[in-house]
Amino acid sequence: MALCSPVSLFSLLFALLLLFSASSFAKHDSVSFSFPLRSLPLSAGKPLKTNPKLRSLSSASYNVKWPFKYSMALVVSLPIGTPPQHQQMVLDTGSQLSWIQCHNKTPPTASFDPSLSSSFYVIPCTHPLCKPRVPDFTLPTTCDQNRLCHYSYFYADGTYAEGNLVREKLTFSPSQTTPPLTLGCATESRDAGGILGMNLGRLSFPSQAKITKFSYCVPTRQSRSGNLPTGSFYLGNNPNSGRFRYVSMLTFSQSQRMPNLDPLAYTVPMQGIRIGGKRLNINPSVFRPDAGGSGQTMIDSGSEFTFLVDEAYDRVREEVVRVVGPRIKKGYVYGGVADMCFDGSARESIGRVIGDVVLEFEKGVEIVVPKERVLADVGGGVHCVGIGRSERLGAASNIIGNIHQQNLWVEFDLANHRVGFGEADCSRS
Repeated sequence: MALCSPVSLFSLLFALLLLFSASSFAKHDSVSFSFPLRSLPLSAGKPLKTNPKLRSLSSASYNVKWPFKYSMALVVSLPIGTPPQHQQMVLDTGSQLSWIQCHNKTPPTASFDPSLSSSFYVIPCTHPLCKPRVPDFTLPTTCDQNRLCHYSYFYADGTYAEGNLVREKLTFSPSQTTPPLTLGCATESRDAGGILGMNLGRLSFPSQAKITKFSYCVPTRQSRSGNLPTGSFYLGNNPNSGRFRYVSMLTFSQSQRMPNLDPLAYTVPMQGIRIGGKRLNINPSVFRPDAGGSGQTMIDSGSEFTFLVDEAYDRVREEVVRVVGPRIKKGYVYGGVADMCFDGSARESIGRVIGDVVLEFEKGVEIVVPKERVLADVGGGVHCVGIGRSERLGAASNIIGNIHQQNLWVEFDLANHRVGFGEADCSRS
């Protein structure tokens, strides 16, 4: 989701989820574990205690694997605290700060109760994280009336999350815990769950937990109803990685920071788009940051749809109109961003006419979206091409959403600054 700040860009979960976005990632010892995830529809009670002796981070090794379920987003159930309380958190490669729910509201939610955890600490205003020498616009903090460090995140759709910055562990078993991590403990939020921030920021989960590699495999879904399909999520080495094809991540120094650039996103060198075997006439430069940062192409697990800047979106729409124009739903724009939509149950026949959609990257690496999955069920008997216009979000970037990451391993190899892709049946991985 997009923060309303000078340096952060727009990581978006289409129509229902918008999530978050702090310096470059450094090499660390590897951590390897997996979590159970499931779908969660998104939408403080007790006093918090402080301890000035915030413990330093240390690396550890885990080897745990669990399944997850997928609907519009990936939501992991994580064991937070000592003893652990399981909290629902959206897995988001476009966000930095992880946060959990710490309020008791009606209707009741499974919020975290700090008083039940022996490893919970609130960060005071005097801590350097709360008052950095250089203001960190991706983590806006203030001092609240209790002299505790308070954060506020406001998103492009008008939603928000705010609360206190805290330190807490993830406890998988008595012998398997993370070091204390900086998290947000939300006392005000319109959402039912929290966020697991996975981008390149210094406060992201991989950075704090010293994780150098993670991957996920998003299964296909045919509709928004019925049983949810199952996939896999790894933190650490993936046993399937021998067949992955990799592209280099684009990284940016402090001197390259630009108004429309998100330097913490997983930026990839996209080069073109094919539809039905036809390569569209799109200048490859529109997929890379220009002098102002516009055109950046990022991989975002927290966004459902894929979004393109105007020059690329216009060429895609022209091709769709050319082959199935008379069948497009007139005057209909789903979520305010997607206008290539169709009535009725002709999803497969329209998909066959449009053909496969292929996203092209350097080194011949491709993401192939087969014709059977070109259209997404958005409810009410309507199906839309899963691509929206970035400009309608107020964004200036290309965002590859999870709908175009289905049946695909996506690996983020942080130590080697690369992203890997591997086709798979993610319901069996």
